[in-house]
Amino acid sequence: MSSVIDQTLAWLSDPVLGKIVAGLVAVVAGVVAVRLVQRVATRYIANKNARYRARKAIGVIGYLTATLILAAVFSERLGRLTVVFGVAGAGIAFALQEVIASIAGWAAVSFGGFYKIGDRVQLGGIKGDVIDIGLLRTTLMEVGAWVDGDLYNGRVVRVANSFIFKEPVLNYSGDFPFLWDEIAVPIRFGSDLPRAQAILEGAAQRITEGYQEEAGRIWKEIQLRFPLEDATTKTLVTLVFDHNWVTFTVRYTVRFDKRRITKHTLFLSILEQVEATKGAVSVASSAIELFPKAPLEIRTLPAVDAGAGSSLS
Repeated sequence: MSSVIDQTLAWLSDPVLGKIVAGLVAVVAGVVAVRLVQRVATRYIANKNARYRARKAIGVIGYLTATLILAAVFSERLGRLTVVFGVAGAGIAFALQEVIASIAGWAAVSFGGFYKIGDRVQLGGIKGDVIDIGLLRTTLMEVGAWVDGDLYNGRVVRVANSFIFKEPVLNYSGDFPFLWDEIAVPIRFGSDLPRAQAILEGAAQRITEGYQEEAGRIWKEIQLRFPLEDATTKTLVTLVFDHNWVTFTVRYTVRFDKRRITKHTLFLSILEQVEATKGAVSVASSAIELFPKAPLEIRTLPAVDAGAGSSLS
């Protein structure tokens, strides 16, 4: 029994084992400390984006500190492993090139302003709202796909950060959280066209007035940074016509996350006002009309007598 105890004590007194235990304790203590500080520090932050960034910053600082502590604990043996690390590093870099590219993508996203939490982007062919930016992947709450319009479909998609180096990143909010949108309204020939245009302009102006002012202010700020034209954010109604009807196009600015509900409200208001004109303005539609033709007369020939036929022969 005493030999077993002596062997156990000798095993525990091994300096290598002691460093391993110290390293494990440091890692566990670091994880617990990071989680505790995250919970306490973010409890009083109301803004969700600021709260998310604070949690990420605390996590990075905590884990970096734990890594430095481990390096200090094993500093005596790191020098001997330098050559081994150098040889293995080339093979690891080749095998993990996609991971390394994703980490580089994370750095580019974090400091390059490609997108941030809450932005609506299209990344890697997936359109959605950014809900997390990890070291290797960006997490999106997808919109669209089998759902018509800019609505969530319930699918959470994780896209590798390396995609920012391979494909364009489409940001629907970013520095300018507005979009120019359009609707087309076909009006029948013979309608009161000036009245129709007034209905469309009035409805669009009334429903999108708040967006126009804010969008115009932000657009002026962006023009100070980039060489952009002096595009108008106000409502614009234009028309074209063909053989079938007159088509009015209503162009307006809207927030990127209010596009569908704004279009619904706009169409509803236009239909109500068109119906109130009592036929002075009519919405056009395709129709097929069958014209009646002359009545079809069917005549029958008299039956041929069998006996007469035989006498003729």
